[in-house]
Amino acid sequence: MTGSTEHSTTAAACCDAGTDPAPAAPRRWTVDEHLADVLAAVGPLPAIELRLLDAQGCRLDEDVVADGDLPPFDNSSMDGYAVRTADTEGATGTYPSVLPVVGDVAAGAGELPKVGPGQAVRIMTGAPVPPGAQAVAPVEWTDGGTGTGVAAAAMTAPLPDEEVRVLRPVAEGAHIRRRGSDVAAGSKVLAAGTRLGPTQLGLLAAIGRATVKVRPRPRVVVMSTGSELVQPGEPVGPGQIADSNSFTLTAAAQEAGAIAFRVGAVPDDADRLRAALDEQLGRADLIVTSGGVSVGAYDVVKEVLQARGGVDFRSLRMQPGKPQGFGRIGGADGVPLLALPGNPVSAYISFELFVRPVIRTMLGAADVHRPVVRALCPVALRSPAGRRQFLRGRYSAADGTVEPVGGAESHLVGALARADCLITVPEDVTDLPAGSAVDVVLLDS
Repeated sequence: MTGSTEHSTTAAACCDAGTDPAPAAPRRWTVDEHLADVLAAVGPLPAIELRLLDAQGCRLDEDVVADGDLPPFDNSSMDGYAVRTADTEGATGTYPSVLPVVGDVAAGAGELPKVGPGQAVRIMTGAPVPPGAQAVAPVEWTDGGTGTGVAAAAMTAPLPDEEVRVLRPVAEGAHIRRRGSDVAAGSKVLAAGTRLGPTQLGLLAAIGRATVKVRPRPRVVVMSTGSELVQPGEPVGPGQIADSNSFTLTAAAQEAGAIAFRVGAVPDDADRLRAALDEQLGRADLIVTSGGVSVGAYDVVKEVLQARGGVDFRSLRMQPGKPQGFGRIGGADGVPLLALPGNPVSAYISFELFVRPVIRTMLGAADVHRPVVRALCPVALRSPAGRRQFLRGRYSAADGTVEPVGGAESHLVGALARADCLITVPEDVTDLPAGSAVDVVLLDS
C-alpha cells in the first residue's frame, strides 16, 4: 500500500512540474513479422492473355487442354519406304524383297499414293503414312533404289519403274509415329501454375495455341540513392564509390522472374527523388530502393516517403538489414515499395528475405521462399543478442556442412560473391560452439 502511495505521489509531482512522460520505445519488428506484413499486402498480378513468346517466364493461369491429337496423323519417323509387312517376310541381304516403287511422299504432302500388295512408296521423315502401308523400312534396311542389293545410306532420286530391295523383315507399325501417341485430343497438357519455359512454349505451339492466359511477370523498378554514387566505368572521385546495389538488385529481380528496370543512382536531393519516383510509377508493379532509410541527416528516401505517407519505416531485429521500409506510393491502391538499407550486403540480404518473396507472390508461384536445410558448422559462431543474424557461407551438400565466408560486416561484397547460402543464427542465440547444427538458406536453388 505504501509503495502505491509513493508511486502516485511521484507521478503527481512530475505532472505538477509539467514534465512529459518518457516516450515509448519504438517497436522492434522480427524478420517473420515484417515478412508476414509485407506478403499480406501483395498478391498475384491479374491474369492476362499473351502471345507465346511474350509469356516466357510467366505462370499459367489456366489448365491447357489439347483440342486435337499430336501427332495429328500417322507419320514416318525415318526416311525410307512405306511397305506392307507381308511383303518383307523372310527378306535377307542374299534374298531381298524386291518391290516396285509406286509413289513418293514428302513431308507436307496432300494426296497420297496407295500401297498395294507387293508395292512400296518412298517416304520422308515426318511425311504422312500412305494408305495401305503397315510399316516403314528405313533406307538403311534397303539398297536405296540403287539396284545393287547393298544397304544404302540415302535414297536415289526417283526413277521410272524404280525398284527397291528390302534387306530385312519389317514389323507392323515399325518407324511409324501414331496419331495421338504424344498428346491425345481432350487431354490436359499443362496445369495452371506451370512456369512457361522453352519446352512448354514449344508444346503450346505444337498443339496450335497462339496465345495463353498467364500471370504476368511483375515489372520491378530498382533505384539506388546517394550523392556518393557514380556509375561503373566513370571516374571515382574523393568520397565516391561505384553504384553496385542497383546492378545486384536488378539482376536479383530478373533471376526471381521479374522484368526489372534499373534506374541510375539518384542523389540525396528530395526534389530529384520525388521526380524520379513519380516518373517510374507508370511502369512499375513494384519499386525497390536502396539507401537513405536510416537516421542520418541526409537520408532523403525516408524523408520523402514519410512526407508522402503510405510507407512505414521500421527497425528489425536482424543483422545486417536493421532499417527497412515498406508501403505503397500513389495512394492506397498504389505501387508497393520496399525501401532497403544502402550497405551492399544489407541490401542483398534484405532483397532475398523480403523482395524476392514479393516478386514470387506476384508471379503466382507456389515456391515463394528459398529452400532451407540444416547443416553442421565446423567453426564456432557469435551473434549479437536479440538479432537474427545472417552470415554468408558456402554449403556442401555432399557432407551436409556449411562454413562462413568473410566476416559479418555489411560492406564485404567480395565475400558475398563467393557465398552460395546464408547461415541463420536465431535472435536468442549469442554463441554457437563448433559442430552446431544451423539453418541454411540456399541461394543457388
